[in-house]
Amino acid sequence: TPLMMSVILIVFPIEKRGSVMGLIGFAIIFAPAIAPTLAGFIIEYVSWRWLFIGLAPLVFIVILLALKYLVNVSQAAKAKLDIISVILSTIGFGFILYGFSNAGSKGWASPVVLLSLIIGVMFTTWFCMRQMKSKDPLLNLDVFKNKIFTLTSLINILVTMMMYADMILLPLYLQSSRGYSAFQAGLLLLPGAVINAFLSPVTGRLYDKFGAKPLFIIGLLFVIPSMWAVTDLTASTSYSYLMIRTVFLRVGLSFITMPLNTAGLNALPKELGTHGSAVNNTVRQIAGAIGTAVVITIYTSQALKHAADIKSQNELVSPDQVASLSTMLGSSDAYYFMMILAVLALVMTLFMPPSKGIAKKESAKAASVE
Repeated sequence: TPLMMSVILIVFPIEKRGSVMGLIGFAIIFAPAIAPTLAGFIIEYVSWRWLFIGLAPLVFIVILLALKYLVNVSQAAKAKLDIISVILSTIGFGFILYGFSNAGSKGWASPVVLLSLIIGVMFTTWFCMRQMKSKDPLLNLDVFKNKIFTLTSLINILVTMMMYADMILLPLYLQSSRGYSAFQAGLLLLPGAVINAFLSPVTGRLYDKFGAKPLFIIGLLFVIPSMWAVTDLTASTSYSYLMIRTVFLRVGLSFITMPLNTAGLNALPKELGTHGSAVNNTVRQIAGAIGTAVVITIYTSQALKHAADIKSQNELVSPDQVASLSTMLGSSDAYYFMMILAVLALVMTLFMPPSKGIAKKESAKAASVE
């Protein structure tokens, strides 16, 4: 993904990147969008092992296409690889991701989670300090000196947390609380995901015309009500209601996801573009893990609390009813947290400078420099 973004920065002028990123967004969004439905079908009717076996022919096809069609779009340079930085980043980011990924199931007090996070933070800090002192850093952290890139990165963290968490939490609610199958849960996500993918090229063109800020505001005005709509889940919440809500959420995300990446990368000078792309990818991975872990932790802890309350109020209620009601209420509480994240993202968006015409100004500036 970072390499693909870098190629776009090299090949296309700044005023056309929104449209191109929107087109690329179709692939980036559509593929994982149909994955829950496809995975649900495979789990229910074949075997979970085929989720992994089935990847082999796809990888083989990609390699053949790459050998035939991919070409270098920039001059190769004999760059010296900083092995120590590679090791530090692998250990640091790896342990952070592992710690957060296990927090939802093992709890934040788990020695494995705490030790993983401590080791991850220590090695990541060491890695960052090395990058700031290096003349040829593996990851140039100067990208964060740019206000727009930093702001879009922060918004990116919040949006990615919400997106990943919703993809985990909604199927969890459908299967644990409502008894739907994995395939049925996947089908519910499909219409919104398909709409999200097909809107991506449209929002890309809108970005080129109007800039990022108005698109972010429109998107978040869809996302916030979509999160609020599932803060009061019950046993009678209909399947169609949840599907329509998910469609609205995905419409909102289509106005945010790719324009967000484009705005951040466009704000950087050409020599920092590849580093900005790598930072974006790293931010998304970590934000996804953190968002999922935090939301699942809220869901689990609140479900346990509600289970205790239900039992104390009515001792005759069956264990199955307790489990269903408590997980339902836990899901609602987790969505309150996600709604707060969406509001924070909207507040941050308001601090973004007006971006209409920025692409044309930057393009003219680049042309005058050349």
